[in-house]
Amino acid sequence: MNLFRGGDVMELRSANPALNKNTFAGFGTAVAGNTMSITGTVNKTALLLGCVLLTAFYSWSNPQTVGLIPIGAIGGLVFALITIFKKEWAHITAPLYGLFEGLFLGTLSLLYERSFPGIVINAVMLTFGTLITLLIAYRSGIIKPTENFKLGVAAATGGICIAYFATFIFSLFGIPMTFMHSSSPLGIGISVVIVIVAAMNLVLDFDFIEQGAQRGIPKYMEWYAAFGLMVTLIWLYIEILHLLSKLQRRR
Repeated sequence: MNLFRGGDVMELRSANPALNKNTFAGFGTAVAGNTMSITGTVNKTALLLGCVLLTAFYSWSNPQTVGLIPIGAIGGLVFALITIFKKEWAHITAPLYGLFEGLFLGTLSLLYERSFPGIVINAVMLTFGTLITLLIAYRSGIIKPTENFKLGVAAATGGICIAYFATFIFSLFGIPMTFMHSSSPLGIGISVVIVIVAAMNLVLDFDFIEQGAQRGIPKYMEWYAAFGLMVTLIWLYIEILHLLSKLQRRR
Protein backbone atom coordinates (compact mmCIF):
# COMPACT_ATOMS: atom_id res chain seq x y z
CA MET A 1 0.00 0.00 0.00
CA ASN A 2 1.26 3.46 -0.85
CA LEU A 3 1.67 5.29 2.45
CA PHE A 4 2.24 8.62 0.78
CA ARG A 5 0.02 11.02 -1.12
CA GLY A 6 0.13 10.78 -4.88
CA GLY A 7 1.19 13.66 -7.12
CA ASP A 8 3.04 14.66 -10.25
CA VAL A 9 6.81 14.41 -10.31
CA MET A 10 8.08 17.96 -9.95
CA GLU A 11 11.42 19.49 -9.06
CA LEU A 12 12.75 17.83 -5.92
CA ARG A 13 13.43 20.27 -3.14
CA SER A 14 14.14 19.60 0.53
CA ALA A 15 15.77 21.51 3.36
CA ASN A 16 17.29 18.25 4.57
CA PRO A 17 20.99 18.30 3.53
CA ALA A 18 20.76 14.59 2.75
CA LEU A 19 17.63 14.99 0.62
CA ASN A 20 17.71 17.94 -1.76
CA LYS A 21 16.84 18.67 -5.37
CA ASN A 22 20.19 17.34 -6.63
CA THR A 23 20.08 13.98 -4.82
CA PHE A 24 18.36 12.09 -7.64
CA ALA A 25 20.12 13.97 -10.44
CA GLY A 26 22.00 11.89 -13.01
CA PHE A 27 20.01 8.69 -12.61
CA GLY A 28 18.72 6.93 -15.66
CA THR A 29 15.98 4.35 -15.64
CA ALA A 30 16.90 1.45 -13.38
CA VAL A 31 16.44 -2.19 -14.31
CA ALA A 32 12.81 -3.24 -13.98
CA GLY A 33 12.13 -4.89 -10.62
CA ASN A 34 15.22 -3.35 -9.10
CA THR A 35 13.95 0.16 -8.44
CA MET A 36 13.30 2.20 -5.33
CA SER A 37 9.85 1.76 -3.78
CA ILE A 38 7.90 3.34 -0.94
CA THR A 39 7.54 0.01 0.86
CA GLY A 40 11.25 -0.70 0.55
CA THR A 41 12.12 2.72 1.93
CA VAL A 42 9.74 2.28 4.87
CA ASN A 43 11.36 -1.09 5.65
CA LYS A 44 14.85 0.40 5.47
CA THR A 45 13.76 3.25 7.74
CA ALA A 46 12.53 0.71 10.29
CA LEU A 47 15.89 -1.08 10.14
CA LEU A 48 17.79 2.16 10.68
CA LEU A 49 15.51 3.03 13.59
CA GLY A 50 16.31 -0.39 15.03
CA CYS A 51 20.05 0.39 14.77
CA VAL A 52 19.54 3.68 16.61
CA LEU A 53 17.45 2.08 19.35
CA LEU A 54 19.92 -0.79 19.82
CA THR A 55 22.92 1.37 20.70
CA ALA A 56 20.75 4.00 22.41
CA PHE A 57 19.49 1.33 24.80
CA TYR A 58 23.08 0.22 25.45
CA SER A 59 24.36 3.72 26.28
CA TRP A 60 21.20 4.48 28.26
CA SER A 61 21.67 1.32 30.35
CA ASN A 62 25.35 1.99 31.08
CA PRO A 63 25.72 5.35 32.88
CA GLN A 64 29.51 5.02 32.82
CA THR A 65 29.46 5.54 29.06
CA VAL A 66 28.99 9.33 29.23
CA GLY A 67 32.17 9.64 27.16
CA LEU A 68 30.29 8.11 24.24
CA ILE A 69 28.62 11.44 23.45
CA PRO A 70 31.56 12.83 21.40
CA ILE A 71 32.29 9.40 19.90
CA GLY A 72 28.70 8.97 18.80
CA ALA A 73 28.39 12.53 17.52
CA ILE A 74 31.64 12.46 15.54
CA GLY A 75 31.08 8.92 14.26
CA GLY A 76 27.54 9.84 13.18
CA LEU A 77 28.79 12.94 11.38
CA VAL A 78 31.53 11.04 9.58
CA PHE A 79 29.21 8.31 8.30
CA ALA A 80 26.55 10.87 7.43
CA LEU A 81 29.02 12.73 5.21
CA ILE A 82 30.21 9.50 3.61
CA THR A 83 26.60 8.53 2.92
CA ILE A 84 25.84 11.90 1.33
CA PHE A 85 28.83 11.75 -1.00
CA LYS A 86 28.71 7.99 -1.67
CA LYS A 87 25.03 7.18 -1.96
CA GLU A 88 25.70 3.72 -3.37
CA TRP A 89 27.40 2.82 -0.07
CA ALA A 90 24.30 3.75 1.94
CA HIS A 91 23.40 0.11 2.67
CA ILE A 92 26.59 0.01 4.79
CA THR A 93 27.13 3.59 5.94
CA ALA A 94 23.51 4.39 6.86
CA PRO A 95 23.25 1.58 9.46
CA LEU A 96 26.65 2.64 10.85
CA TYR A 97 25.35 6.19 11.07
CA GLY A 98 22.35 4.88 13.00
CA LEU A 99 24.52 2.90 15.41
CA PHE A 100 26.74 5.87 16.22
CA GLU A 101 23.79 8.24 16.53
CA GLY A 102 22.21 5.77 18.95
CA LEU A 103 25.26 5.97 21.21
CA PHE A 104 24.99 9.75 21.16
CA LEU A 105 21.22 9.90 21.68
CA GLY A 106 21.14 7.29 24.45
CA THR A 107 23.75 9.10 26.51
CA LEU A 108 22.30 12.54 25.81
CA SER A 109 18.83 11.31 26.78
CA LEU A 110 20.21 9.85 30.01
CA LEU A 111 21.72 13.20 30.98
CA TYR A 112 18.43 14.98 30.34
CA GLU A 113 16.52 12.30 32.26
CA ARG A 114 18.75 12.74 35.29
CA SER A 115 17.94 16.45 35.38
CA PHE A 116 14.28 16.17 34.41
CA PRO A 117 12.77 12.75 35.25
CA GLY A 118 10.19 11.64 32.71
CA ILE A 119 11.34 14.02 29.99
CA VAL A 120 12.65 11.34 27.64
CA ILE A 121 9.46 9.31 27.33
CA ASN A 122 7.55 12.53 26.68
CA ALA A 123 10.03 13.56 23.99
CA VAL A 124 9.85 10.13 22.35
CA MET A 125 6.05 10.13 22.34
CA LEU A 126 5.89 13.66 20.92
CA THR A 127 8.42 12.82 18.22
CA PHE A 128 6.60 9.75 16.95
CA GLY A 129 3.24 11.42 17.48
CA THR A 130 4.41 14.26 15.24
CA LEU A 131 5.72 11.80 12.65
CA ILE A 132 2.43 9.88 12.48
CA THR A 133 0.27 13.00 12.50
CA LEU A 134 2.20 14.64 9.67
CA LEU A 135 2.25 11.43 7.64
CA ILE A 136 -1.54 11.21 7.93
CA ALA A 137 -1.88 14.90 7.04
CA TYR A 138 0.39 14.43 4.03
CA ARG A 139 -1.34 11.25 2.90
CA SER A 140 -4.78 12.86 3.13
CA GLY A 141 -3.66 16.01 1.34
CA ILE A 142 -4.30 18.30 4.32
CA ILE A 143 -0.69 19.48 4.02
CA LYS A 144 0.46 20.01 0.46
CA PRO A 145 4.17 20.60 -0.13
CA THR A 146 3.83 23.31 -2.76
CA GLU A 147 6.92 25.00 -4.15
CA ASN A 148 6.37 28.03 -1.90
CA PHE A 149 6.00 25.72 1.10
CA LYS A 150 9.25 23.96 0.19
CA LEU A 151 11.11 27.23 -0.31
CA GLY A 152 9.84 28.57 3.01
CA VAL A 153 10.88 25.49 4.99
CA ALA A 154 14.26 25.36 3.23
CA ALA A 155 14.90 29.04 4.01
CA ALA A 156 13.86 28.61 7.65
CA THR A 157 16.07 25.54 8.04
CA GLY A 158 19.00 27.39 6.50
CA GLY A 159 18.46 30.26 8.92
CA ILE A 160 18.48 27.87 11.87
CA CYS A 161 21.73 26.30 10.66
CA ILE A 162 23.32 29.75 10.37
CA ALA A 163 22.13 30.67 13.86
CA TYR A 164 23.60 27.50 15.37
CA PHE A 165 26.87 28.01 13.49
CA ALA A 166 27.06 31.62 14.70
CA THR A 167 26.40 30.45 18.27
CA PHE A 168 29.30 28.00 17.98
CA ILE A 169 31.68 30.60 16.51
CA PHE A 170 30.82 33.22 19.14
CA SER A 171 31.30 30.67 21.92
CA LEU A 172 34.87 30.09 20.72
CA PHE A 173 35.56 33.74 21.45
CA GLY A 174 33.88 33.63 24.85
CA ILE A 175 30.72 35.37 23.68
CA PRO A 176 27.84 33.04 24.63
CA MET A 177 24.49 33.61 22.92
CA THR A 178 22.56 32.56 26.01
CA PHE A 179 19.14 33.46 24.62
CA MET A 180 19.33 30.43 22.31
CA HIS A 181 19.37 28.04 25.26
CA SER A 182 17.69 29.99 28.03
CA SER A 183 14.30 29.18 29.51
CA SER A 184 13.10 32.75 28.99
CA PRO A 185 10.00 33.39 26.86
CA LEU A 186 12.34 34.29 23.98
CA GLY A 187 14.35 31.09 24.40
CA ILE A 188 11.21 28.96 24.53
CA GLY A 189 9.78 30.77 21.52
CA ILE A 190 12.93 30.06 19.54
CA SER A 191 12.73 26.37 20.43
CA VAL A 192 9.06 26.21 19.43
CA VAL A 193 9.90 27.69 16.03
CA ILE A 194 12.78 25.25 15.54
CA VAL A 195 10.58 22.27 16.45
CA ILE A 196 7.94 23.41 13.95
CA VAL A 197 10.53 23.81 11.19
CA ALA A 198 12.03 20.40 11.95
CA ALA A 199 8.54 18.87 11.80
CA MET A 200 7.81 20.53 8.46
CA ASN A 201 10.98 18.97 7.11
CA LEU A 202 9.31 15.59 7.62
CA VAL A 203 6.62 16.64 5.13
CA LEU A 204 9.27 17.51 2.57
CA ASP A 205 10.98 14.19 3.19
CA PHE A 206 7.73 12.26 2.61
CA ASP A 207 7.22 14.10 -0.65
CA PHE A 208 10.83 13.65 -1.67
CA ILE A 209 10.75 9.89 -1.06
CA GLU A 210 7.54 9.49 -3.02
CA GLN A 211 8.88 11.41 -5.99
CA GLY A 212 12.10 9.41 -5.93
CA ALA A 213 10.11 6.17 -6.06
CA GLN A 214 8.05 7.51 -8.96
CA ARG A 215 11.20 8.18 -10.94
CA GLY A 216 12.19 4.52 -10.79
CA ILE A 217 15.74 5.13 -9.57
CA PRO A 218 18.06 2.30 -8.39
CA LYS A 219 16.92 0.29 -5.38
CA TYR A 220 19.97 1.13 -3.26
CA MET A 221 18.53 4.65 -2.96
CA GLU A 222 15.96 3.21 -0.54
CA TRP A 223 18.76 3.11 2.03
CA TYR A 224 19.76 6.67 1.22
CA ALA A 225 16.20 8.00 1.39
CA ALA A 226 15.67 6.19 4.72
CA PHE A 227 18.89 7.75 5.98
CA GLY A 228 17.64 11.22 5.05
CA LEU A 229 14.38 10.65 6.90
CA MET A 230 16.29 9.47 9.99
CA VAL A 231 18.40 12.65 9.93
CA THR A 232 15.23 14.74 10.22
CA LEU A 233 13.65 12.47 12.83
CA ILE A 234 16.73 12.58 15.07
CA TRP A 235 16.92 16.36 14.74
CA LEU A 236 13.25 16.66 15.68
CA TYR A 237 13.72 14.45 18.78
CA ILE A 238 16.69 16.48 20.01
CA GLU A 239 14.86 19.77 19.52
CA ILE A 240 11.76 18.49 21.34
CA LEU A 241 13.98 17.30 24.19
CA HIS A 242 15.58 20.73 24.34
CA LEU A 243 12.20 22.50 24.34
CA LEU A 244 10.79 20.29 27.10
CA SER A 245 13.88 20.95 29.26
CA LYS A 246 13.33 24.70 28.92
CA LEU A 247 9.70 24.34 29.96
CA GLN A 248 10.72 22.22 32.95
CA ARG A 249 13.20 24.85 34.11
CA ARG A 250 10.46 27.47 34.20
CA ARG A 251 8.40 25.52 36.75
